[in-house]
Amino acid sequence: MAIALLIVSYFTYGKFIEKMFDPAESRKTPAYANADGVDFVPMHKQKNALIQLLNIAGTGPIFGPIMGALYGPVAFLWIVLGSIFAGAVHDYLTGMISIRNKGAHIPELAGKFLGQASRHIVNFFALLLLLLVGTVFVTTPASLLALLMDGKVAVGIIITAIFIYYFLSTILPIDKIIGRLYPYFGAILLVGTAGVGIALLMSDYRIPELSLTNMHPAALPIFPMLFFTITCGALSGFHATQSPIISRTVEKESQGRYIFYGMMIAEGVIAMIWAAAAMSIFDGQTLSGIINSGTPSAVVNEVSMTLLGAVGGTIAVLGAIVLPITSGDTAFRAARSIIADYIKVDQQKLMKRLMIAVPLFVLSALLTQIDFNLLWRYFSWANQATAAIALWIAAMYLYIQGKNYLVAMAPALFITYMVFVYILNQKIGFSMDLNTSFIIGLGLTAIVVAMFYIKAKKNRDDEVETSVAVE
Repeated sequence: MAIALLIVSYFTYGKFIEKMFDPAESRKTPAYANADGVDFVPMHKQKNALIQLLNIAGTGPIFGPIMGALYGPVAFLWIVLGSIFAGAVHDYLTGMISIRNKGAHIPELAGKFLGQASRHIVNFFALLLLLLVGTVFVTTPASLLALLMDGKVAVGIIITAIFIYYFLSTILPIDKIIGRLYPYFGAILLVGTAGVGIALLMSDYRIPELSLTNMHPAALPIFPMLFFTITCGALSGFHATQSPIISRTVEKESQGRYIFYGMMIAEGVIAMIWAAAAMSIFDGQTLSGIINSGTPSAVVNEVSMTLLGAVGGTIAVLGAIVLPITSGDTAFRAARSIIADYIKVDQQKLMKRLMIAVPLFVLSALLTQIDFNLLWRYFSWANQATAAIALWIAAMYLYIQGKNYLVAMAPALFITYMVFVYILNQKIGFSMDLNTSFIIGLGLTAIVVAMFYIKAKKNRDDEVETSVAVE
């Protein structure tokens, strides 16, 4: 039922968002207007959609829902409602606004629509997020591969091999490695995920009925923790760093709903399958024990082998390995591109790409020595803070255009509030008690709303003045 709702939303709410944005079929996209043979390269709709899905769907729609399953069936609600009204709207508007602004990344968009101070802040957040994603998505597929090979190959060797692939994907033209390998990666992912879903339905395992009860073994609060546990698969700021990569390769604006909104819905389906599998096969205490004894990699391996056996399970695990690898490579690519735009360095020459890429990889290699769980906590907060910023950018764009900005503002309000509550309450932030965090978070969110309307009025007035001057 939940998966059916996700699919139906593509043809209903997705169509509504597209009609509201009003894509222009005749408008030349950045892939043609700014063609450079490296990042701005026209590619077919199906290839762009597959790359977008693999870019945005790192370990998030698998690891996140597995950890979110600890809260019980309430996780299903966040995946479905979050994907439809927040995540897919976030991805579509970020991608389309980038297309309308020469393939600009989120810091450039923040500078244009929220002010130059925001450009610098968002640049920091985006690069922090991408660096954490790139690092986490080296270690997690390495741990899965180590499990798959029964420890016969050292994790250090696997990490080195993944780093080499990431480095080449970052510095070479997008159609040379990413454009050629992703169709094969996509096939592995889809076959593996579909296998898990079908096997679960045909098994004797019972998918829990929908309930709002918090079943977390450690009694962690649903608000705000669930929304920082399940990010990819519901709403993720990481996607705002990935959509502009594809906005530079889209052939027509009319393809946007399929590529951006549609692939977020597909990610939501992936998240539903893994959340359902984790809840059905394990009770909360057992699931928590497996996660705490290592990483969610062990759960992925156990679920896949239990449902599909050795051969099918291996394919499913390979699909889970594909996801982080195909997000890690574009995380570094996006970081290179954002830095290049920020310091205004053309990327057509290889040496200029190397000048930015090499320091990024050195820093990421150092970060691999830090505990995975610590990295993940910082990633989660930076991720959702970036999602909030991206939604405020989208709301501002729609406000200036005289369109229904509430479709972006509503999820922006919600996730902004959760971001404030999280950082006020958690040990990585201010360690306040939860009730105090809720109260202060409400006040801080109200300040953000006031700032939005002040800036929106100024932007609208500037737009009017510019129009009058042109006339």
